Amino acid sequence: MKHFNLKTVAVAAVMTLAAAGALAQNVAIVNGKAVPKARMEALAQQLAAAGRPVGPEMENQLRDEVIAREIFMQEAQKQGLDATDDYKNQLEIARQAIMIRALFDNYRKTSPVTDAEVKAEYDKFVAANGGKEYKARHILVETEDQAKKIIADVKKGGSFEDIAKKQSKDPGSGANGGDLDWASPASFVPEFSEAMVKLKPGEMTQVPVKSQFGYHIIRVDEVRDAQLPKLDEVKPQITQQLQQQKLQKFQEELRAKAKVE
Repeated sequence: MKHFNLKTVAVAAVMTLAAAGALAQNVAIVNGKAVPKARMEALAQQLAAAGRPVGPEMENQLRDEVIAREIFMQEAQKQGLDATDDYKNQLEIARQAIMIRALFDNYRKTSPVTDAEVKAEYDKFVAANGGKEYKARHILVETEDQAKKIIADVKKGGSFEDIAKKQSKDPGSGANGGDLDWASPASFVPEFSEAMVKLKPGEMTQVPVKSQFGYHIIRVDEVRDAQLPKLDEVKPQITQQLQQQKLQKFQEELRAKAKVE
């Protein structure tokens, strides 16, 4: 009858448990070197940040990828490639990129955009874009004489829309009979806006309106109260914009404080 050495059995059991624990923490052991599961998690986060979310079905692919990277890295180290200046410089650039990203992420967490800041920015938007909106048409020509003739032709019964299609040098609106769609006065150059807001629906400018683009003949078709989006509808965009502004200011402050010789 065979006798078992209890001490040997205990040691084997401990080694088995240790190996199981190692496998639980690691993806694999490659040439005696552990490949931690944290690498899979980091790679998954990197892919997600690049717009490629990783689902459970891709776990085996991720595992194969991190194992392959470890194999290739070990071979590169065997060849001494990690001692080259090129490797060291690229490693430093990568290290800087990671640290800077972490710095900016931490700033966003510690200096978030508040609801009050979003509301204040929205109120500024409303103040600048509120009031009236105009559905107008225009015909743009190069000379004042051309504009005066068009005004006379329209007064005689000529079609504003047809003349715009044939003579307007604004290709965007000209093809649509001069239609500029709904817009606030702030959307146009001052000379155009000042003349437009004086018109009632159905009225046309009686004299050419000169701007940096040429001479305009303007007709207002309709006027309405500005149709602005609600705060909740634009809150994500405003928040993102304010976050970017705060981050830019943070960067500028750091540069201003730095002593560069």
